[in-house]
Amino acid sequence: MLLAYPKILKLSFILFLVLISSNIVAAEYVNIYSARKENLIKPVLKKFYKETGIKVRLLTGKADALLKRIKLEGPNTHADLLLTTDAGRLYRAKQSGILQSYKSKIINTNIPSHWRDPDNYWFGLSLRARPVFISNDSPIKLDKNFNYEDLASKKYKHKICIRSSNNIYNQSWLASLIEANGIQQTQSWANAFVENFARQPKGGDKDQIMALAAGQCEIAIANTYYYGQMLNSNNKYRQAAEQVHIVWPNQSNRGVHVNVSGIGITKYAKNITNAQKLVEFLSSDEQQQWYAASNYEFPVNPNIEASEILQQWGKFKADKLNLNILGEYNAEAVKIMDRANWR
Repeated sequence: MLLAYPKILKLSFILFLVLISSNIVAAEYVNIYSARKENLIKPVLKKFYKETGIKVRLLTGKADALLKRIKLEGPNTHADLLLTTDAGRLYRAKQSGILQSYKSKIINTNIPSHWRDPDNYWFGLSLRARPVFISNDSPIKLDKNFNYEDLASKKYKHKICIRSSNNIYNQSWLASLIEANGIQQTQSWANAFVENFARQPKGGDKDQIMALAAGQCEIAIANTYYYGQMLNSNNKYRQAAEQVHIVWPNQSNRGVHVNVSGIGITKYAKNITNAQKLVEFLSSDEQQQWYAASNYEFPVNPNIEASEILQQWGKFKADKLNLNILGEYNAEAVKIMDRANWR
């Protein structure tokens, strides 16, 4: 039937088919290597596909393993985006040369400068704080003037539960102390802090809260999103979480230590336009609110309200140092921990 059309129409029709074909190929996929679990990110990715027609292929794994994989794959990597936790890891990704810079007015509007890389290699998507936890019936009274620095006091000897020094969350926390107080003072603090451990560091953040609830210590250090997960469970974790509460340190000065989960576009991204669209989509108000709430985290956009359960923990002042600092001081933080015999 096409043969009966005038020549000009035949050419137009063929061109139309070519354009459709090329658009489908260009807008079909974007690939993410994600350290966040599939159930925590997939719903918002499905929404992205529904609104844009761009399918998201998701590969999940351990954060450090994914970074290493992208580096080893080099130009042959399938990853267009790396989604991971902790600014320290995002800094490592930048320094290892697996990310590329992307400037966006949309992202700059949605994400404050201290929650993203100064050179635009990565962008924070949600916040978690690392406060102090105590038992509801604890004899210890920590008021609004309590600081992280106070944890080195002899009155807390053998009273603190915390995970090991090889954990990136602790390394980043210590890096923030280095920024605030300097290397020498932080070393002195760490030497005394280790003497206050109630037990040899072991387990994850949930285990520290469990130990606190069981009376094995009187103070625990953990990330807020683990606390949120525990409160929303229907097992022993919930029972333990209901027995403790948060104390927000450094509220009269710099604020409680916070960190991010964040995303960056890979250096060898094959679907770079689609990757850029997805990063901007994830920074938008609605996605910020959903993504943060689903992970029991706080939105990076200060104009977006935290979820109801997080609001119950009370308002707090967050440390607003640029999180790139956490990566810059990571090596020094590890050295301090080693010298203090924090294992």
